[in-house]
Amino acid sequence: MSSLTSSSEAPRIFPHTRWSLVLAATQKEAPESAAALEAICHAYWYPLYAYVRRCGQSPHDAQDLTQEFFCRLLEKRWLDSADRQKGRLRSFLIIALKKFMSNEWDRVSAQRRGGGQLHAQFDTVFAESRFAADSHSLAPDETFDRQWALTLISLTTSRLRREFRAAGKPSDYEALKNCLLADRGTIDYVGVAKQLGVNEGAARVSVHRLRKRFRKIYREEISQTLTDGDDLDAELRHLAAALARQ
Repeated sequence: MSSLTSSSEAPRIFPHTRWSLVLAATQKEAPESAAALEAICHAYWYPLYAYVRRCGQSPHDAQDLTQEFFCRLLEKRWLDSADRQKGRLRSFLIIALKKFMSNEWDRVSAQRRGGGQLHAQFDTVFAESRFAADSHSLAPDETFDRQWALTLISLTTSRLRREFRAAGKPSDYEALKNCLLADRGTIDYVGVAKQLGVNEGAARVSVHRLRKRFRKIYREEISQTLTDGDDLDAELRHLAAALARQ
Protein backbone atom coordinates (compact mmCIF):
# COMPACT_ATOMS: atom_id res chain seq x y z
CA MET A 1 0.00 0.00 0.00
CA SER A 2 2.77 2.42 0.85
CA SER A 3 4.36 2.25 -2.59
CA LEU A 4 1.01 2.99 -4.22
CA THR A 5 0.21 6.02 -2.12
CA SER A 6 3.66 7.52 -2.23
CA SER A 7 3.62 7.64 -6.02
CA SER A 8 -0.04 8.49 -6.58
CA GLU A 9 -0.25 11.23 -3.96
CA ALA A 10 2.19 13.44 -5.84
CA PRO A 11 0.61 16.84 -6.50
CA ARG A 12 -1.51 16.91 -9.67
CA ILE A 13 -1.97 20.17 -11.52
CA PHE A 14 -5.07 20.89 -13.62
CA PRO A 15 -4.26 23.94 -15.73
CA HIS A 16 -7.65 23.44 -17.39
CA THR A 17 -10.49 21.32 -16.11
CA ARG A 18 -12.36 18.92 -18.36
CA TRP A 19 -15.31 21.30 -18.41
CA SER A 20 -13.06 24.26 -19.24
CA LEU A 21 -11.89 22.38 -22.33
CA VAL A 22 -15.49 21.87 -23.39
CA LEU A 23 -16.25 25.56 -22.94
CA ALA A 24 -13.24 26.34 -25.12
CA ALA A 25 -14.98 24.44 -27.93
CA THR A 26 -17.46 27.28 -28.22
CA GLN A 27 -14.66 29.48 -29.52
CA LYS A 28 -12.72 27.11 -31.75
CA GLU A 29 -12.66 23.51 -32.86
CA ALA A 30 -10.21 21.47 -30.83
CA PRO A 31 -9.82 17.66 -30.73
CA GLU A 32 -9.21 17.74 -26.98
CA SER A 33 -12.44 19.69 -26.44
CA ALA A 34 -14.48 17.16 -28.41
CA ALA A 35 -12.87 14.28 -26.50
CA ALA A 36 -13.59 16.01 -23.18
CA LEU A 37 -17.24 16.54 -24.10
CA GLU A 38 -17.66 12.89 -25.10
CA ALA A 39 -16.06 11.83 -21.81
CA ILE A 40 -18.50 14.07 -19.95
CA CYS A 41 -21.47 12.49 -21.72
CA HIS A 42 -20.40 8.97 -20.78
CA ALA A 43 -19.45 9.87 -17.19
CA TYR A 44 -22.46 11.96 -16.16
CA TRP A 45 -25.45 10.68 -18.11
CA TYR A 46 -27.13 8.76 -15.29
CA PRO A 47 -28.08 11.75 -13.05
CA LEU A 48 -29.88 13.27 -16.04
CA TYR A 49 -31.60 9.98 -16.85
CA ALA A 50 -32.73 9.71 -13.21
CA TYR A 51 -34.07 13.27 -13.35
CA VAL A 52 -36.12 12.47 -16.47
CA ARG A 53 -37.51 9.30 -14.90
CA ARG A 54 -38.41 11.14 -11.70
CA CYS A 55 -40.31 13.66 -13.85
CA GLY A 56 -42.63 10.81 -14.83
CA GLN A 57 -41.24 9.69 -18.18
CA SER A 58 -41.35 5.97 -18.99
CA PRO A 59 -38.04 4.05 -19.24
CA HIS A 60 -38.32 4.02 -23.04
CA ASP A 61 -39.01 7.74 -23.34
CA ALA A 62 -36.36 8.57 -20.73
CA GLN A 63 -33.82 6.58 -22.71
CA ASP A 64 -34.71 8.30 -25.98
CA LEU A 65 -34.83 11.74 -24.39
CA THR A 66 -31.48 11.42 -22.61
CA GLN A 67 -29.77 10.02 -25.67
CA GLU A 68 -31.15 12.72 -27.94
CA PHE A 69 -30.12 15.39 -25.45
CA PHE A 70 -26.53 14.16 -25.40
CA CYS A 71 -26.47 13.76 -29.16
CA ARG A 72 -27.24 17.46 -29.41
CA LEU A 73 -24.50 18.29 -26.92
CA LEU A 74 -22.03 16.19 -28.88
CA GLU A 75 -22.97 18.16 -31.97
CA LYS A 76 -22.21 21.36 -29.97
CA ARG A 77 -25.59 22.90 -30.74
CA TRP A 78 -26.06 24.46 -27.31
CA LEU A 79 -22.54 25.13 -26.06
CA ASP A 80 -22.64 28.77 -27.17
CA SER A 81 -24.72 29.52 -24.08
CA ALA A 82 -22.63 27.47 -21.66
CA ASP A 83 -20.53 30.40 -20.43
CA ARG A 84 -23.72 32.14 -19.30
CA GLN A 85 -24.57 29.37 -16.84
CA LYS A 86 -22.11 30.53 -14.19
CA GLY A 87 -19.56 27.85 -14.86
CA ARG A 88 -20.57 24.62 -13.18
CA LEU A 89 -21.13 21.62 -15.45
CA ARG A 90 -23.82 20.39 -13.04
CA SER A 91 -25.80 23.61 -13.43
CA PHE A 92 -25.34 23.83 -17.18
CA LEU A 93 -26.50 20.27 -17.86
CA ILE A 94 -29.65 20.40 -15.76
CA ILE A 95 -30.65 23.84 -17.10
CA ALA A 96 -30.05 22.68 -20.68
CA LEU A 97 -31.99 19.46 -20.09
CA LYS A 98 -34.97 21.34 -18.66
CA LYS A 99 -34.96 23.65 -21.65
CA PHE A 100 -34.79 20.68 -24.00
CA MET A 101 -37.67 18.94 -22.23
CA SER A 102 -39.93 22.00 -22.29
CA ASN A 103 -39.11 23.42 -25.73
CA GLU A 104 -37.69 20.66 -27.88
CA TRP A 105 -38.72 17.17 -26.84
CA ASP A 106 -42.27 17.08 -28.20
CA ARG A 107 -41.13 18.25 -31.62
CA VAL A 108 -38.11 15.95 -31.71
CA SER A 109 -40.20 13.00 -30.53
CA ALA A 110 -42.71 13.55 -33.32
CA GLN A 111 -39.94 13.78 -35.91
CA ARG A 112 -38.22 10.64 -34.62
CA ARG A 113 -41.39 8.56 -34.21
CA GLY A 114 -41.11 5.46 -36.35
CA GLY A 115 -37.41 4.94 -35.99
CA GLY A 116 -34.00 6.45 -36.30
CA GLN A 117 -30.57 5.71 -34.93
CA LEU A 118 -28.97 7.47 -32.01
CA HIS A 119 -25.21 7.60 -31.71
CA ALA A 120 -24.97 8.01 -27.95
CA GLN A 121 -25.94 4.70 -26.37
CA PHE A 122 -26.21 4.09 -22.61
CA ASP A 123 -26.74 1.03 -20.44
CA THR A 124 -30.38 1.58 -19.59
CA VAL A 125 -30.78 -1.91 -18.10
CA PHE A 126 -28.25 -0.86 -15.49
CA ALA A 127 -29.95 2.53 -15.22
CA GLU A 128 -33.36 1.04 -14.48
CA SER A 129 -32.00 -1.30 -11.81
CA ARG A 130 -30.22 1.64 -10.20
CA PHE A 131 -33.29 3.85 -10.48
CA ALA A 132 -35.43 1.18 -8.80
CA ALA A 133 -33.07 1.26 -5.82
CA ASP A 134 -33.17 5.06 -5.50
CA SER A 135 -35.20 6.93 -2.90
CA HIS A 136 -38.59 7.80 -4.38
CA SER A 137 -39.24 10.51 -1.80
CA LEU A 138 -36.96 13.00 -3.54
CA ALA A 139 -38.08 15.66 -6.03
CA PRO A 140 -36.58 15.54 -9.55
CA ASP A 141 -34.02 18.27 -8.81
CA GLU A 142 -33.02 16.59 -5.54
CA THR A 143 -32.72 13.28 -7.37
CA PHE A 144 -30.44 14.86 -9.94
CA ASP A 145 -28.12 16.42 -7.34
CA ARG A 146 -27.95 13.23 -5.26
CA GLN A 147 -27.17 11.09 -8.29
CA TRP A 148 -24.62 13.65 -9.47
CA ALA A 149 -22.79 13.27 -6.14
CA LEU A 150 -23.02 9.48 -6.28
CA THR A 151 -21.68 9.49 -9.83
CA LEU A 152 -18.65 11.50 -8.69
CA ILE A 153 -18.07 8.99 -5.89
CA SER A 154 -18.30 6.15 -8.41
CA LEU A 155 -15.75 7.86 -10.68
CA THR A 156 -13.49 8.32 -7.65
CA THR A 157 -13.65 4.68 -6.57
CA SER A 158 -13.03 3.54 -10.15
CA ARG A 159 -9.85 5.61 -10.24
CA LEU A 160 -8.74 4.15 -6.91
CA ARG A 161 -9.35 0.62 -8.15
CA ARG A 162 -7.28 1.30 -11.27
CA GLU A 163 -4.43 2.68 -9.16
CA PHE A 164 -4.32 -0.46 -7.04
CA ARG A 165 -4.45 -2.63 -10.15
CA ALA A 166 -1.60 -0.65 -11.72
CA ALA A 167 0.42 -1.13 -8.52
CA GLY A 168 -0.18 -4.88 -8.69
CA LYS A 169 -2.37 -4.87 -5.55
CA PRO A 170 -5.97 -5.43 -6.65
CA SER A 171 -6.63 -7.73 -3.67
CA ASP A 172 -5.61 -4.95 -1.28
CA TYR A 173 -8.30 -2.72 -2.75
CA GLU A 174 -10.90 -5.44 -2.31
CA ALA A 175 -9.87 -5.78 1.34
CA LEU A 176 -10.00 -2.03 1.95
CA LYS A 177 -12.86 -0.74 -0.20
CA ASN A 178 -15.57 -1.16 2.43
CA CYS A 179 -13.63 1.22 4.69
CA LEU A 180 -13.86 4.12 2.26
CA LEU A 181 -17.16 5.62 3.38
CA ALA A 182 -17.64 3.79 6.68
CA ASP A 183 -17.75 5.64 9.99
CA ARG A 184 -14.42 5.21 11.76
CA GLY A 185 -16.03 3.54 14.73
CA THR A 186 -17.52 0.81 12.55
CA ILE A 187 -14.35 -0.28 10.72
CA ASP A 188 -13.24 -3.84 11.52
CA TYR A 189 -9.49 -3.26 11.56
CA VAL A 190 -8.81 -6.80 12.79
CA GLY A 191 -10.70 -8.27 9.85
CA VAL A 192 -8.98 -5.90 7.41
CA ALA A 193 -5.60 -6.87 8.84
CA LYS A 194 -6.34 -10.57 8.28
CA GLN A 195 -7.33 -9.92 4.66
CA LEU A 196 -4.20 -7.85 4.04
CA GLY A 197 -1.92 -10.27 5.88
CA VAL A 198 -0.56 -7.54 8.18
CA ASN A 199 -0.91 -6.53 11.82
CA GLU A 200 -3.70 -4.28 13.03
CA GLY A 201 -1.47 -1.19 13.23
CA ALA A 202 -0.46 -1.57 9.59
CA ALA A 203 -4.09 -2.08 8.63
CA ARG A 204 -5.03 1.19 10.32
CA VAL A 205 -2.31 3.00 8.38
CA SER A 206 -3.52 1.47 5.11
CA VAL A 207 -7.11 2.51 5.79
CA HIS A 208 -6.00 6.04 6.69
CA ARG A 209 -3.98 6.35 3.47
CA LEU A 210 -6.82 4.96 1.37
CA ARG A 211 -9.35 7.41 2.80
CA LYS A 212 -6.93 10.30 2.37
CA ARG A 213 -6.34 9.32 -1.25
CA PHE A 214 -10.10 8.97 -1.79
CA ARG A 215 -10.69 12.51 -0.55
CA LYS A 216 -7.98 13.87 -2.84
CA ILE A 217 -9.34 12.11 -5.92
CA TYR A 218 -12.91 13.10 -5.06
CA ARG A 219 -11.87 16.75 -4.98
CA GLU A 220 -10.13 16.28 -8.33
CA GLU A 221 -13.23 14.70 -9.87
CA ILE A 222 -15.37 17.59 -8.64
CA SER A 223 -12.85 20.09 -9.97
CA GLN A 224 -13.27 18.56 -13.42
CA THR A 225 -16.91 19.71 -13.41
CA LEU A 226 -16.03 23.33 -12.58
CA THR A 227 -14.45 26.13 -14.52
CA ASP A 228 -11.17 27.64 -13.40
CA GLY A 229 -11.71 29.81 -10.34
CA ASP A 230 -14.99 28.20 -9.20
CA ASP A 231 -15.41 27.59 -5.47
CA LEU A 232 -14.56 23.91 -4.99
CA ASP A 233 -15.39 23.93 -1.27
CA ALA A 234 -18.84 25.40 -1.96
CA GLU A 235 -19.50 22.60 -4.46
CA LEU A 236 -18.32 20.04 -1.91
CA ARG A 237 -20.80 21.41 0.62
CA HIS A 238 -23.62 21.35 -1.94
CA LEU A 239 -22.92 17.71 -2.83
CA ALA A 240 -22.63 16.69 0.83
CA ALA A 241 -26.07 18.20 1.45
CA ALA A 242 -27.44 16.36 -1.59
CA LEU A 243 -26.12 13.03 -0.28
CA ALA A 244 -27.67 13.68 3.13
CA ARG A 245 -31.19 13.89 1.64
CA GLN A 246 -33.31 10.77 1.98
